[in-house]
Amino acid sequence: MYNYSNNGVTVASIIDDRRATNENLYPVKIRVTYRRVRKYYSTGKTLSMEDWTKLPETKSKSLILIRMDIQNSFEKIKETVQELEYEEGFSFDALNARLCKTVSDTVNIAFRTKIQTLLDNAQVGSHLYYKDALRSIENFAGNRILFESITVDWLRKYEKYLLNNGRSYTTIGMYCRAIRCIMNEGKKAGVLKENQYPFGNGRYEIPTGQGRKLALTIQQVKSIVTYTDGREATERYRDLWFFSYLCNGINFADMLTLKYSNIHNGEICFLRAKTSRTAKLKKEVCAILTPEMQAIIDRWGNKDRKPDSYIFGYLSGNEAPIEKKDKIKSIVKLCNKRLKKIGIALGIDGISTYTARHSYATVLKRSGANISYISESLGHNDLKTTENYLASFEREEREKNARLLTNFGD
Repeated sequence: MYNYSNNGVTVASIIDDRRATNENLYPVKIRVTYRRVRKYYSTGKTLSMEDWTKLPETKSKSLILIRMDIQNSFEKIKETVQELEYEEGFSFDALNARLCKTVSDTVNIAFRTKIQTLLDNAQVGSHLYYKDALRSIENFAGNRILFESITVDWLRKYEKYLLNNGRSYTTIGMYCRAIRCIMNEGKKAGVLKENQYPFGNGRYEIPTGQGRKLALTIQQVKSIVTYTDGREATERYRDLWFFSYLCNGINFADMLTLKYSNIHNGEICFLRAKTSRTAKLKKEVCAILTPEMQAIIDRWGNKDRKPDSYIFGYLSGNEAPIEKKDKIKSIVKLCNKRLKKIGIALGIDGISTYTARHSYATVLKRSGANISYISESLGHNDLKTTENYLASFEREEREKNARLLTNFGD
């Protein structure tokens, strides 16, 4: 209905027909397109498809008011885009920072804006992560938290509050990184002054948790992949775990969205969903399609082998982002339940879908593989990330060896 285009940036008002509300209404959004990337910004309005069609020429007072609100949202974003084109050049980061400044001086609303943007852009995992963080923050400090209220002392009290409520340092670190991201956007937008920014050296430093990362030996991997209790479900989830291990430790979300088109010249090549949105360099991960992997595909894979078909047919391709996320979580949960039973039978504690990735990296490291190769095959963007990733496993190895010093045999 409303459109603007200049210097490769397009702004348009659209009705998002991907997800209907319970009342069969659809959200009206402002879509910004730049270099083939689309971002969606909420107008706060929902309409039926019929009312959307009538909106440009309607004489209904209620629809006229809605149209005016949509136009105001469109004009605000268009004017911000024009300012950026004139002043510093357009980027989505700059646009989001400017729009954040016009919304509110409260952290709560800045969080909600971020949450909605993540959902609109189908970043469901990040959407849920920020949603959980906001719920925790509001339980601690209420529904109207000013940017300047978040000080070093506030963050220390919040950390203590989370610890008293049984939260781990891993969770505390995640929530505090979400706060830091919102504070960074507030600082860019001018809502927060530099001397009010609470993070960094000499200020509040986000704690890092040391989660238990189980890396299996090659003998333990063998015992898992050869285990059977005669049940088809056990063998299917065991084989999915083994496929993940062989496919460069691919995580289950990426594995379940692999398509036959990802297979090229005897390799499976894919982009990690975790980094494909954020990394400037889109690094493709390639894994040799081994005979063992091909056997798993032949046994459990989708029999429809068209290029656009998923290799493992748990998804149809018609799911909305949240539905897709829920389906993947369900498969992971079922797999972990079965892996736990396998672990009990074999006397190996803590086997999970993520153990495959840990074990892939450490089996290669302990076998003498070059760390640069491990880094590339994991899809890491720098060696430091890989070194930090492997460090926790090396501590596990040191602890095991330390116990050998007092293994007197009695």
